Amino acid sequence: MCGRFALSIPASDLPLPLRQRLDPAHQNRYAPRDLIGPGEPLLVLRREDKDASAALMLWGLIPGWTKDPLSGPRPFNARVETLDDKAMFRGAWRHRRCLIPASCFFEKGWRIRRADHQPFWLAGLWERWLGADGSEIESVTILTTTPNALIRPLHPRMPVVIPDGLEDGWMAAVDGAGLRALQPLLDAWDPTGWIRDRPGDSEQLSLFERA
Repeated sequence: MCGRFALSIPASDLPLPLRQRLDPAHQNRYAPRDLIGPGEPLLVLRREDKDASAALMLWGLIPGWTKDPLSGPRPFNARVETLDDKAMFRGAWRHRRCLIPASCFFEKGWRIRRADHQPFWLAGLWERWLGADGSEIESVTILTTTPNALIRPLHPRMPVVIPDGLEDGWMAAVDGAGLRALQPLLDAWDPTGWIRDRPGDSEQLSLFERA
């Protein structure tokens, strides 16, 4: 699973495809965050109408067809094995894949990050809910897969990570053969170049308080 992660870097260090698309409003709102949990707003890179753009979305998917966004499940994770089977995820899997920047994620008090400390992409799906009164909520869920050797001792699930350079391919609106071509990205990723360590005392206290 992925229930806690961080984006604790300045805007100037965000991945280039996202940094190039930050408008002044997003730039003014952005601040590094040492701990992010479900229900909070996430900075997301998504594609809509053939153009990629940055957006802020609530973490916890709200299906567009639900009548009341405050009732019913709002999953913050989606298992890759069920994307084609569950109505909540099927449409987003085909047409609304997105990317969430992270500097690390947490599991059982451990911090998992790249050894070079560079940010990386978590794979997500997004939805837009429209109310009868014109209100609008955009929300997102993070995909999870079977763990690699680094994560397996901690948890039976881990987030899907999309390699740098594959942003456009991941977000492209595809179906059928195109979706099947994305399947290898949903498998457990190679842990080479990743590390697992313990946060400092103050970070651990914050993590346990929020868990």
